[in-house]
Amino acid sequence: MHGTSAFLTNLAMVLGVAGLTTLVLQRLRLPVVFGYLMAGLIIGPHVPVPLVADPTMVRTLSELGVILLMFSLGLDFNLRRLVRVGPASALVALLEISFMFWLGFTAGRLLGWPALESLYAGAMIAVSSTTIILKAFGEQRVRGSLTDVAFGILIVEDLIVIVLLAVLTAVSTGAELSAARLAVTVGRLAAFALGLLALGMLVVPRLVRVAVRLGRPETILVTSVGLCFASALLAQAVGYSVALGAFIAGALVAESGEDRVVAHLIEPVRDMFAAIFFVAVGMLIDPALLARHAGAVLLFTVLVVAGKVGAVSVSAFLTGHGTHTSVQAAMSMGQIGEFSFILAGVGLATGATREFLYPLAVAVSAITTLLTPWLIRAADPLASAVDRHLPRPLQTFVALYGSWIEQLRSRPSLPTERVRARRAIRVLLVDVLLLAMVGIGTALEGGPLERWLAGVTGMPTPAARASVLAAAALIVTPFAVGILRTSRYLCQSLAALAFPPPEPGRLDLAAAPRRVLIATLQVALVLLIGTPLLALTQPFVPSPAGLALLATLLVLLGYAFWRSAANLQGHARAGAEVIVATLAKHARDARPGADVEALERAYQLLPGLGAPFPVRLERHSPAIGRRLAELELRGRSGATVLAILRGKDVVLLPDGHEILREGDVLALAGTHEAVEAAKVLLEMTARQRRHAPGVGVP
Repeated sequence: MHGTSAFLTNLAMVLGVAGLTTLVLQRLRLPVVFGYLMAGLIIGPHVPVPLVADPTMVRTLSELGVILLMFSLGLDFNLRRLVRVGPASALVALLEISFMFWLGFTAGRLLGWPALESLYAGAMIAVSSTTIILKAFGEQRVRGSLTDVAFGILIVEDLIVIVLLAVLTAVSTGAELSAARLAVTVGRLAAFALGLLALGMLVVPRLVRVAVRLGRPETILVTSVGLCFASALLAQAVGYSVALGAFIAGALVAESGEDRVVAHLIEPVRDMFAAIFFVAVGMLIDPALLARHAGAVLLFTVLVVAGKVGAVSVSAFLTGHGTHTSVQAAMSMGQIGEFSFILAGVGLATGATREFLYPLAVAVSAITTLLTPWLIRAADPLASAVDRHLPRPLQTFVALYGSWIEQLRSRPSLPTERVRARRAIRVLLVDVLLLAMVGIGTALEGGPLERWLAGVTGMPTPAARASVLAAAALIVTPFAVGILRTSRYLCQSLAALAFPPPEPGRLDLAAAPRRVLIATLQVALVLLIGTPLLALTQPFVPSPAGLALLATLLVLLGYAFWRSAANLQGHARAGAEVIVATLAKHARDARPGADVEALERAYQLLPGLGAPFPVRLERHSPAIGRRLAELELRGRSGATVLAILRGKDVVLLPDGHEILREGDVLALAGTHEAVEAAKVLLEMTARQRRHAPGVGVP
């Protein structure tokens, strides 16, 4: 009876204080998750408040929250949804996590932390919080393509961090790490995950469908939760985190096709135990301990916000999203959350990290969670500011690049083209993996090889070390050459698909956009290969050499890109002249769609200008009498104005000081989505703007 009373006391304290703090914070329009953390701080043992819950009991309850949270994330992750997400989100997530992992590990080492602790620090700041972003989007009423981009990145992030969590759990035993042990660890993890998925696919989807057909909500709920905890228990029994088992259970239930039904039923239970989880996290906040590590808290907060905003915005833009959407997605992901707590908790439980790292993760999460709503609201002004301060060649490139990627995606490819592209990608992946394996193997087994070679040949230790390094360099050279050759072939092939080369003897009208597209794809591939490779090898191979090589390649490619972008500016000016001449020639044609037909013919003459579309400013347009810079058209929509036709006058590639007048015909270029958004901004009447302030021109 005494145990029951203590349990009820702790549960009432946790939920009661959490309810009060979240009510207050919601009135202040602050994130709910921050309220849970504050509740944990209040009832924790580190502040002088006469409300102290039993940390052990609350931590036990919070484990249920972890399991149900991971189960819900697994429900959102299924193979069909992963296919819909597409490769673009996967590439963004891979680049972002790799860069943040490298950044966190490097920061930890600079602070003097051990290698394993620095690994946890890198993993801790690598992944954004799905829970916090979902709540922030709901509170900010964010809709549209931004949510699709952000959720796609989060799905792939969750998958990557699940693998990372399992690997870190397996290697955190304190034993000396070797290449053989690392290979065995990864092999066991892959065997467990694939075995559980294979067996689960035979049983779980059928069992869930049977429960749903019975039509009793409690049966569906009990069956699903039972499968969740059974899978979590199995993962724990073989030495992995319960989070891995719960996530796999959610993914298996999602394959039944009844994931919406299960998610709706489990949501209240999950939310209650998730609240307990975040409260338990808050109980570990020790203000005195954080004060001693205030510098590290500030450093990692800056790294999370600046690193994620930079990594996501650049990688999202390179995969074809416009500047506006890329910056919005980046600003929404500048925080860490539940996965960071789980990773820090695993490090603390296995003894891989010291006790300060968990509160540090909580403090960084609390600060970045508070910043998230402001970051989301600041996305539009930041995107416009970025666009305003870009040099003119880059402004033109940014406006047109998205349309090229859109054209590349929409172009129907021949079976032979797809086969060649897939073969090149497979060869590239194999070369990269073999290069990483040789580097890691040399770093881990180089010492024993040196001693063996010195003992067999009698050569001095420095000579043996040089021989081992020379042999490793000789082995990796074919892989490095293969990476360079395959990357070049892949970039040229993709650019040729977007802008096919002309027939022999004919003028190459698409030379300028093709060159800058090749240069951009080369930069993207270097980042896509170099960043994960740097993150993967940094715990074993000293990173300064690799970082210097990556930076040198980027500088050289950046120079080539800048020259190509300058040539593109001339191409755009020539295209604007063709467009103006075409519009002037067809100005008296009153047929509906005559302007569009004229622009399509102009596009055939000078490709690479996106989807040029004419927009006439009518009397009620809010753009009349305003400068282009005031409208921030390119920053807010992603479209650019190639030319303005004003009666007999023509303005080519207008700058921001041009004042728009009634009757002006603007030739817009960009992706179809960007052009449509620009049309809305230009054609919306004052009355429409009052009723749709989130869309209208400021």
